[in-house]
Order: sequence, then C-alpha cells, then structure tokens
Amino acid sequence: MFNLARSRAAASALRSSKNAFAPTSRIPGLAQQQRNLSIHEFRSADLLRQYGVGVPKGSNATSAAEAEKIAKEIGGEDMVIKAQVLAGGRGKGSFDNGLKGGVRVIYSPTEAKMFAEQMIGHKLITKQTGAAGRLCNSVYICERKFARREFYLAILMDRASQGPVIVSSSQGGMDIESVAKENPAAINTTHIDINKGVTDEIAREIATKLGFSEQCIEDAKETIQKLYQIFLEKDATQIEINPLSETSDHQVLCMDAKFGFDDNADYRQKEVFQWRDTTQEDPEEVRAAESGLNFIKLDGDIGCLVNGAGLAMATMDIIKLNGGQPANFLDVGGGATPAAIKEAFELITSDPKVTAIFVNIFGGIVRCDAIAHGLINTAKTLNLKVPIIARLQGTNMEQAQQLINDSGMKIFSIDDLQSAAERSVQLSKVVKMARDIDVGVEFSLDLNQRVFPLYNACIIVGGYDRSDTRLMPRQNPHSVSVPKTAQTYAHPEHRVCFPFVPIGGYVPFTKTLTLILFHEVGHEFSFENVVVELVRSYHAYPQHHHTQGEDPESHSQNRLEMREDQAQLDGHGLATLDEAVVRAGNPEGESRLARGVGGPMASEFCLHGVCHGG
Repeated sequence: MFNLARSRAAASALRSSKNAFAPTSRIPGLAQQQRNLSIHEFRSADLLRQYGVGVPKGSNATSAAEAEKIAKEIGGEDMVIKAQVLAGGRGKGSFDNGLKGGVRVIYSPTEAKMFAEQMIGHKLITKQTGAAGRLCNSVYICERKFARREFYLAILMDRASQGPVIVSSSQGGMDIESVAKENPAAINTTHIDINKGVTDEIAREIATKLGFSEQCIEDAKETIQKLYQIFLEKDATQIEINPLSETSDHQVLCMDAKFGFDDNADYRQKEVFQWRDTTQEDPEEVRAAESGLNFIKLDGDIGCLVNGAGLAMATMDIIKLNGGQPANFLDVGGGATPAAIKEAFELITSDPKVTAIFVNIFGGIVRCDAIAHGLINTAKTLNLKVPIIARLQGTNMEQAQQLINDSGMKIFSIDDLQSAAERSVQLSKVVKMARDIDVGVEFSLDLNQRVFPLYNACIIVGGYDRSDTRLMPRQNPHSVSVPKTAQTYAHPEHRVCFPFVPIGGYVPFTKTLTLILFHEVGHEFSFENVVVELVRSYHAYPQHHHTQGEDPESHSQNRLEMREDQAQLDGHGLATLDEAVVRAGNPEGESRLARGVGGPMASEFCLHGVCHGG
C-alpha cells in the first residue's frame, strides 16, 4: 500500500538532508492531496512478486471466515494482520469500535478471524485520516519475519534534477520524517541518470552504504534494480519500502511497500489502474474526475471555479494575498460547458465551509456568454445561498456582462482581478460573521419592494454627517421593539427606519440577514461615519397587515411580538465589521429616493463599493 500524502511528508522532511529533494506547492495543503493512484499493501506485494522481489508470504481477506482460512494456509503460529486502509500510521491508529491498532500480531487462525471481525467494516482513524477515519474493507494476513537489519529505501521523482532519485537510510523500520529531522546525516540521496538507469555499481554501492551483510549484498543489489525496473515500467511516481529487511536466514525482503502511479498513465497501465479503490479517496474528487473536472479540496472558505490550472493557481494566490483562504482548486478546463459549470458549483457548495464563490474565467477557447448562461441557470437551479463573484474576460465578455445584469441574480460581476479577489474576501468575511452568530445572510442587488417584505434582520449602513444637526435617530413606526443600540439613523423627513417597510404592513419576520447600504439625498456620505447595526431576531409570531396610516399600536391583535437583542461579535469590533462590510471611499454619483406606497425608499445602494442605481 502506498500513500502519497505520507511519502510527500517524508520527502518534505528529507529536505534537511544535504542532497534531498521535496515536491513543493505554493498553496498550503495542496501537496498533501492524493494526485496519483495509490494502491493497497496487498496489491503492492503482488506486484513485487511479479518482478521477483522478495516479500513475506501472505494474502488478502474480505471477510472474517476468509481471514481464518488464509491464516491456516500460511501455517505457523506467528503472523501479522494488517487493515487495508490507504493512510499512514495504521499501527498507532484506532478503530471506531475502540480496537487499538490497525496492525496486529496474531498467533492462530482463530485470532485472525477475531481481529478481522473487528477491523472489516469499521473505520480506522490515524494521524493522516483525521477524525473522520477511513473504512477498512479488507485485511492483509502475512507471515511474520524477524529482521536482523532494517533499512529504508524510496525511489522518487526529483523536480530539481528532473529525474529519478533513490533516497536510502540505514535507519529503517521507523518514522523516516523523524530520522531526517533528528539525524539528517543518516539520509543518503543518489540521483539516477535516466539514460543509464541503476547500474550494478550504483545498486551495489547503495546496498553497501545501507549496511547489508556480505552474504546479502548481491540480493540487495538485485532488489534495488528490480524496484527501479518497476518504477519505470509501471509509470510509478514513488516507491517506498520501509522496512527493506535482511532476515536472520539472510533473505532480503520488502516488509512494507507503498506505491504511487502517475494518473496520466492510466491509458497504458490498465492492470494497475483496475486496482484503484475509490472508497479510500475523497468522494468529491472522485466525482469531479468522473465529470472531467480537476478538483482538489482545501481547507479554506472561498470556493474557486477557474478554467486553466495556471489561472487557478494564480486565483488562489491572489485570494491568499488579500487575506482569504481558498476552499478548493477547481479547473473546469478549456471546454467548460454549462453542464460542467453546474457540476462544479455542486462540488463547491457541497462543502459547508464555503462562504463565497469566486468565478474567474478567461474566454479564449470558451465564450464568456456561454459561461454566463451556465452561471445564471446554475444559480437559479441550485438556489445558491452564498455570494458569487464573477470575473469573465475574453470572448463575448460584453454579452456576458449584459446577461448577468439582466438576470436579476445575485452575481457580482467585476472585471479587475484584484478588485474581484478583494470583493470575494470581503463578502466571505461577512457571511462567516453572520454564521458565527447563527443568522442567515442574503445579498440583494436591488433595493425594491419585492425584497424587503421577506427579511427581518438587517445590517443597515446609513449615510449621515455628524455635523448635520437635522439627522436624528428615529424610532421604529411599526411597533416592533428595537433596542436603542439597534435604531437606524436617517433624515426625519424620510421614514427610513428598522425594519425597512416600503409598503404599509408588517414585515414577515424570518431568521435572515440582509445587507443594505442606503444614502439619503442631499447629504454627505462618509464611509467613516456610517452607522452599522446588527440585530438578531430570536422568534416572531405570524404577522398581520394593518391599514396604511393607522397606528399599529392601537391594534393589539395585530401587534407583532418579537424579542430582539444586539448580536455580539466575538473578537470583532465595530471597526473590524465596518472594514469587512465596506471599503473606505465614496460611491460615485448621487443617490435617489423612490417614493412608493407607504413611503420613500432608497433605490440605490452601495454594497462593498459596488453601486447600483435605480
């Protein structure tokens, strides 16, 4: 069994060695993803046997009865049972049923059956799997061999020299990362000329440096050469043998083998790729691969949908530079279609941590208007709850912009990459803060009568000038008890208050948060002097409309009883919230008020510096 995440961690640790190499990535966590095929240990053992490499006798079992049968066939009273899970640290792991250790020594077929029953069908939790663990579907039972000496040997690809390298150490059978950290001199690195391969001289020198006895030097040399043969012929990216052992009867055996294969070689390595166990892989990555999407899940909260791997990396970089964290790497490729866009959005939104989606498309092969159609239809179909920031550049970008503008969907279209990245990070922070205090969040591109009867709680940013004495706090005229700290400040002639009710009647209160910025006509707007109020609604009774102009206080049966309090933002002061919501600067153009039934309302607002006039 070979686990790429573990081997890459080992390679990273080996950087402290003089000539060691390590694959790197600009995005933290990306190098930890399984980008190549990993196979189970029993498959690795079978492959080694095909090439004449020595391995302990053993076989795989998918049931307790089969495990007992295999143990009887092996014979003897000293065997090992190993949970087949694609993760490192199995020996120190634990199962969800309480069983300790995914690698156990057994002394009889009865014990083989007993431990198989406790392993198969249960999840093994190791330092690499995280708390979720991975399901064990089978166990590998093999004879237990006692080693006189244990060594470490790995064949890897070195990006610096653009060729294979053999990393070896006399201190095998233990955590190689710890060896590299505590005793880097114990790590030897041998670069291989791809044209010459591993010659007898090179293989013999490695075997001698490792410390094989004189009787085993030739067998060790042949083992190293056969491993390199597998590496080339099977399009392997990494082969790790730990431990490579010399037994008491002078046999050279690979006690544990971990293999990784290049995904791009699947068309010519059909036998190897038939061994793929998708139950051990991230289900979202498997789903993406089936749809022709290059998807890697990360630990951030800003979903990324990009065409082209290079642009996808640059998109993640600029999100990081602006203080955000990408939630994924997702390359829809040059042939992005509306169907692919929908599938990509489903993958992104399946992650509950995602708080915003940044779509960055360069329309070279694909047309931006086709992408826009896919975005709009997907947003409608999936009823997306997080803001979408779209940057569509290239072929038919003007048509794409018009389609988005005419759609009425909550898609923020921004041309500049830096501005789009900033907006993504800003909106993500707002959504995250709303979730932290357990309220929903909605973003509106228009301020009209169809929107506000739907929402109860708002972050209202009202423009006012501290020097203007006409600006006075105004009590809510609709009988909803609002704390003093949650009153909206506005010009007294304009009955703009909280909650915003453009039509006579009560607002049907729901647990939803709406972000609004409004600007009174004729008053100086200053982002530094905004009033930001966040109110959390706990519960509300069904609303009853009252006749416009009547005092709702006089209609006790129609009164909406509601408890509210001011939401407290842990670790966030007003300035921080203000900074997250708006950027310093004044909106362009003057605002206007639209007067409708029930009073005036602001028809233009500015959300994160993007103004929409009505």
